[in-house]
Amino acid sequence: MVAAQTLLPEAGFLDKEIDPSLDLFAEIEKIKKQKNAVILAHYYQEPDIQDVADYIGDSLGLAQKAAKTDADIILFAGVHFMAETAKILNPSKKVIVPDWKAGCSLADSAPPELFRQFRAKHPDHLVISYINCTAEIKAQSDIICTSSNALAVIESVPADQPILFAPDKNLGAYLNKKTGRNMLLWNGACMVHEIFSREKIIRLQHRHPEALLIAHPECEDAVLALADYIGSTTQLLQFSQSSPNPSFIVATESGILHQMQKLSPDKTFIPAPPNNLCACNDCPHMKLNTLEKVYLALLYEIPEIQMDETLRLAAKIPMDRMMEISRMAGLVG
Repeated sequence: MVAAQTLLPEAGFLDKEIDPSLDLFAEIEKIKKQKNAVILAHYYQEPDIQDVADYIGDSLGLAQKAAKTDADIILFAGVHFMAETAKILNPSKKVIVPDWKAGCSLADSAPPELFRQFRAKHPDHLVISYINCTAEIKAQSDIICTSSNALAVIESVPADQPILFAPDKNLGAYLNKKTGRNMLLWNGACMVHEIFSREKIIRLQHRHPEALLIAHPECEDAVLALADYIGSTTQLLQFSQSSPNPSFIVATESGILHQMQKLSPDKTFIPAPPNNLCACNDCPHMKLNTLEKVYLALLYEIPEIQMDETLRLAAKIPMDRMMEISRMAGLVG
């Protein structure tokens, strides 16, 4: 099965000079209308990209939006596997990305050939893969899930059916606790969510005793054990809005704080760990995307995601199963 490809720009494309007097927000809006393009952006993108996006969401919401859009061009401001997901669901549309190097440490932690060998050793297991994986891993899976719908997906599987869960071991361990299952876990993880320090968070809690700790289930168990609320990116955002609490320590990628602050301007949001020179709560892949790169990608329509049709169809089957389970459960990202 042929791997997904990216039609790359010529050398130096990302270094093209842009007139500094150009209003990029206005230019991007103009190009979108001219080309019938839509910008889908993840919550972890920089604030400028979130502000110019047509839709901002987590992996479930973005997948649902990508499946329904009537745009001719989809610019996906996130990481590579997200743009692949959009292409899987929209074979006839042009899917482009701001920076083709924007990958994902979690997706990279499951090399397709090694995963194929691992799966072959457990032929009786149904494979549920977290959406943060490559098209090749999706094609080897039975059902895809996101952090928003993972419980519904797992609960749709008979209790006596063994499950292999990939690639995130931390999310898998959390789901095992929540469901009482004993899923076999692939040993993968997200570099951002693994780097949070339990000790630093405890010190932060002592300095801000009024703050609730809210955490993404990709975090390690030691951090989740401290959390007042655990949820997907969208669920964390919704909780921060609905809770009467005035302040929150947020244990996920720092990009979500922009939307939290916009929707709850009177509340205080503290990244975990606290801001420091290493920017440990930033995803270096997500932050490769910039407003300038969004403009250039829309203007020249590259880098473009391309996919072998056999691979796309194989990856679409477990995606469709996830979308149907989400629809039946009334879940929206």
